[in-house]
Amino acid sequence: MVSHSLEKMKDLDRKDPLREKRKEFSLPKGKIYLDGNSLGCLPKATVTRVNDVVTWEWGEDLITSWNKAEWINLPARVGEQIARLIGAKADEVVAADSTSVNLFKVLSAALKMQSGRTKIISEKGNFPTDLYMMQGLIEQLGGQHELVMVDDDKVLDHLDDDVAVLSLTHVNYKSGQFYDMAAITKAAQDKGIMVIWDLSHSAGALPVDLNGANADFAVGCGYKYLNGGPGAPAFLYVASRHHDKAQPPLSGWMGHAAPFEFDRDYRPADGIKRHLCGTPPVIGMSALEESLKVFDDVDMKKLRKKSVALTDLFIALVEEKCADYGFELASPREASVRGSQVSFSHKDGFAIMQALIDHGVVGDFRAPDIVRFGFTPLYVGYEDVWNAVLILEKIMKKDIWKQDKYHVKSAVT
Repeated sequence: MVSHSLEKMKDLDRKDPLREKRKEFSLPKGKIYLDGNSLGCLPKATVTRVNDVVTWEWGEDLITSWNKAEWINLPARVGEQIARLIGAKADEVVAADSTSVNLFKVLSAALKMQSGRTKIISEKGNFPTDLYMMQGLIEQLGGQHELVMVDDDKVLDHLDDDVAVLSLTHVNYKSGQFYDMAAITKAAQDKGIMVIWDLSHSAGALPVDLNGANADFAVGCGYKYLNGGPGAPAFLYVASRHHDKAQPPLSGWMGHAAPFEFDRDYRPADGIKRHLCGTPPVIGMSALEESLKVFDDVDMKKLRKKSVALTDLFIALVEEKCADYGFELASPREASVRGSQVSFSHKDGFAIMQALIDHGVVGDFRAPDIVRFGFTPLYVGYEDVWNAVLILEKIMKKDIWKQDKYHVKSAVT
């Protein structure tokens, strides 16, 4: 058995090449935050940036800031920042709307390019909003398409000549298991199928190479590992080879070739900008732009190495110290197919998580029985992991989680 101790954790933190990054975040005292896979922590610089946007750019310069502060170019600028993190060209990514809306847009464009094919394949365990958007689009198109939901390990078995689009989330939101993007994309494309990847639990957490995988489309959110804040703008990617053919279903004025000519008829802009729709949310977009700067000097390979170390350590400690309390690992044990999160199943998972949160360890619960912990390497340290497991052990050993107050459900779990 590997020997673990508080002193060893402190030593690992001292040797951590990313240790200085922690100082760039506003981290509440008395909390161990292991929920960056739901909402990333606040970068300190973002506070100043948002204050400047509100006080000066909006408060003083008002509408002139569309030019003076280049608000009009925010979606492209933010998209370029994200492109570096997901292995895309600068002109293949734009920040806009929400992940759900962006999925609707790229799925609609892909289906239109796949005339004669009627099936959409996705996995049963995909994030529900992705499935809802697929179902809604099918209804809007008159029911001529069919959504086929399959087991995650059977995806390749269902790829045939009737499939138009394969839409998958790269890292599963519950288990943290991730797909081999390059292999699956190739297998699908060999059969004439277009592939859409949801990167919501990948971007900023592990290296992603959309161009290397020859991906067709991708979407993702800005508020998890990208730390853009609650409800931060999302992003979408369209491979440059599809720019002229992919037609947006939402033909808004910001996607027009010349929005300020105010033509009555829609003409799509060239390239990725045609997938914009309405006016960008300047305050939220500015917060995301500033937050992304924390990645400017980050080597994603080093970030991934720390992510693996943190999650491996957490699994080992939970199984060492909480072996008798009914936890079962719900994430892959093999790090090569696990994202930057660890999930355990437990029949009393909800109450256990509420007790943990009340005692300063913030994770989350996913029905029916998953306690989920996200590890953001930019601000989570090895001592955090050690202390979090000790608190979990205490809650289980003393039956703290059995208190009535921890069984009361709120709107958000």
